[in-house]
Amino acid sequence: MILQPIDWTILVMFFVILLSIGYFASRQAGKSTTNFFLSGRNMPWWLLGVSMVATTFSADTPNLVTDMVRTDGVASNWLWWAFLLTGMLTVFIYAKLWNRSRVMTDLEFYELRYSGKMAAFLRGFRAFYLGFIFNVMVIATVSLAFIKIAGVFLGLQPALALIIAAVVVVFYSGLGGLKSILWTDLFQFSFALFGAVVAAVFVTRSPEIGGLSELFTHPNVVDNLNFVPSITQPELFLSIFLIPLAVQWWSVWYPGAEPGGGGYVAQRMLSAKNEDHAVGATLLFNFFHYALRPWPWIIVALASLIVFPDIQSMVDQFPDVSTRYIQHDFAYPAMLREFLPAGLLGLVVASLIAAFMSTTASHINWGSSYLVNDFYGRFLRPKATEKQKVRFGRISTVTIMFFSVLLALVLQSALQAFHYILMIGAGTGLIYIIRWFWWRVNAYSEIAAMIAAVAFSLLFIVIENFGMIHLEHDKVQVLGLTTTETYWTMIKFIGVVALTTASWIIVTFLTRPVSEETLRDFYRKIRPGGPGWKPVVDKAKAENIELVKEDDLRWDVPTGIICMITGSIAIYSILFTIGNLLYGDFAEAFILIGITVISGYLLYKSWKKLKSK
Repeated sequence: MILQPIDWTILVMFFVILLSIGYFASRQAGKSTTNFFLSGRNMPWWLLGVSMVATTFSADTPNLVTDMVRTDGVASNWLWWAFLLTGMLTVFIYAKLWNRSRVMTDLEFYELRYSGKMAAFLRGFRAFYLGFIFNVMVIATVSLAFIKIAGVFLGLQPALALIIAAVVVVFYSGLGGLKSILWTDLFQFSFALFGAVVAAVFVTRSPEIGGLSELFTHPNVVDNLNFVPSITQPELFLSIFLIPLAVQWWSVWYPGAEPGGGGYVAQRMLSAKNEDHAVGATLLFNFFHYALRPWPWIIVALASLIVFPDIQSMVDQFPDVSTRYIQHDFAYPAMLREFLPAGLLGLVVASLIAAFMSTTASHINWGSSYLVNDFYGRFLRPKATEKQKVRFGRISTVTIMFFSVLLALVLQSALQAFHYILMIGAGTGLIYIIRWFWWRVNAYSEIAAMIAAVAFSLLFIVIENFGMIHLEHDKVQVLGLTTTETYWTMIKFIGVVALTTASWIIVTFLTRPVSEETLRDFYRKIRPGGPGWKPVVDKAKAENIELVKEDDLRWDVPTGIICMITGSIAIYSILFTIGNLLYGDFAEAFILIGITVISGYLLYKSWKKLKSK
């Protein structure tokens, strides 16, 4: 048994505190769906921001980062660092728009923005697709990490470990709804972040590593430290840096980094007291998520290259764990087991379980909100009472968790699941950005984007499986084209993005626009402004209809984009300032501090203009 009595004591105390918080926060949850899914729309920015970052701080996140660092170095984190641009766009442009909409879920947006039967179909289809299928996939990915944690530390078989965790998660999320999740997220995030920092400190101070200076000069590590891949390595430079920054951030729908906001991020924004709290919550989320959190995981991942230089070394060290689960992402829990003492090990294991539970609970509640509000309440039982909807929500939480457990038992690595999710959402992102600001987008546009993304992804998968010939030295031949697997991956991604984007734009112009009445109602409520709505506004004026008073019509997107750019520079500067301080490069750290101050000041000035408009 790896864990000692003191470790088990810490775990028991953790669960007692967690369930107590969930219970005391649940007292108002069952009264209505607004309370159950949006906490009464009265939540403060700091609690919502912490909940967002707790949801993205899953048990699989350190495993995913470890997989990336071990595979292509620190710079490979640009695969998710690039999503900061999406996040900051949400902060300064879309957060207030979502809060103005006053919808229950972001899928209710469809019948606010579009008209006709296709709008209703789109809402219902997305409710089932995202609420059930997509959430099952994401929760299964998170559960895969929990399987590895349980196998390394608790000695439990995968099925048993997931059943125990699922029962606890379903209990407090089904009992208390979003309010319970928000308060347990606060506890779990604090616990998880503390555990990650403590783990990194103990690993680096171990005799095998010998401190940060020894770590960063070790032959296994020194070539993996660059923040940006060298342009002399064009494959890596393009695949993990240029394409994520140039294409991926705006073109891919990914949970927690949805272009234009959406998912559980939108759910938190809709739960905010007002527009300012919605903006503050998303800004706090992006600061924690990108600037402060990554380095403890990166440090452990780099250290793992010394202790476990390859997968076989982990297989040899852990003969009691199935080899199908020992991939590069397995190195993170393996390092914790190797180096953490009794007591501290229990604390860190509890922190990883906390990360698993916060993400799982949020996804369950978010998915259930779709199934209740946008499927059951909209199509199956339109006259259902609030109590009936809450009851259906609790049933759906159990159903989502059940199928997630089944899927988790067939996955193998976090990076594998990450790439699957990216491919499924490739090419759909742009429509979620411009649908607020271009009147011509309609329900057919979004349906075409979803179908095209899946269809073209499957097409490339079929071509890969039946038309790829593996040659020597990482060379492959696909449809007569000889290239490397890295370039082929880029071709697939850009191909799906380009074909999907072209498909929905063509469909937009080939189908009828949204009804004039719906467009005008949307414009009155959201007040998006901008040249993309000029035809609608001009037509209304010609009919002597004033959609929005001139004092309320503010086109502040250009200012919002300036805030997005300066905010992104500030957060990236903080991220790399921390990295340079850890590396011991104090001159570069000092320069980056200066950039942080300047960009922060420019952000402050631009944000004041944005709030005054």
